[in-house]
Amino acid sequence: MTAVDAVLFDLDDTLCEYRRSGEELLAAAFDDVGVEHFFDASEYYARYEEFLEATDSMVDLRRECFAAIAEECDRDPALGRAVADAYAAERDHTNVRPLPGAGDAVEALSADHRLAVLTNGAPEMQGEKLSQLPFRDAFEAVVHAGYDAPRKPQPDPYHHTLELLDATPERAVHVGNSLTTDVPGAHAAGVRSVWLSDGSDPDPEPDYHLDSMSDLATPPWQE
Repeated sequence: MTAVDAVLFDLDDTLCEYRRSGEELLAAAFDDVGVEHFFDASEYYARYEEFLEATDSMVDLRRECFAAIAEECDRDPALGRAVADAYAAERDHTNVRPLPGAGDAVEALSADHRLAVLTNGAPEMQGEKLSQLPFRDAFEAVVHAGYDAPRKPQPDPYHHTLELLDATPERAVHVGNSLTTDVPGAHAAGVRSVWLSDGSDPDPEPDYHLDSMSDLATPPWQE
């Protein structure tokens, strides 16, 4: 197996997570608009992927998703967009915390790997999150897919990140939690995938599984 000298990390729900859950934010948004809660966060998450290609930002995606859900609930789509706007206003991108084990993993890997963050998301939003992480200076590059390059799972943002690190696909891995963006995107770019498991049966199958970020203290590609 070819040695690994570059590690690319997803950001959301891989390196960090919001302190306020989506369910808490959605409840606050309904209260702010002054309407009864007519859907829950799980419905939003289930519909999320449908709106990726047709929207240019997370804010637009949420507005269109909430509008579609509202219409299906026999409500004015404009009401759904109002709830989405309230949700965005409630969201504080600096109110994040590292995932358990993420700091130790980054510290251990930085000793003999070149590290980068590769994230789908707007630079301002993702930059606010990254700024709150105590290990933020460990990354030599940060690529905002969808802005600096096409969104994951396209291979382009992986290749762009590797160019910034002066690294090659066969000597790189990508660590992420998503089976729809991180794992297939890595494979499309010729990069080995490291999946942070949610307990489900993965499809597509990643090259390596993590039960927690702590597992990276002993990299699975070195076993």
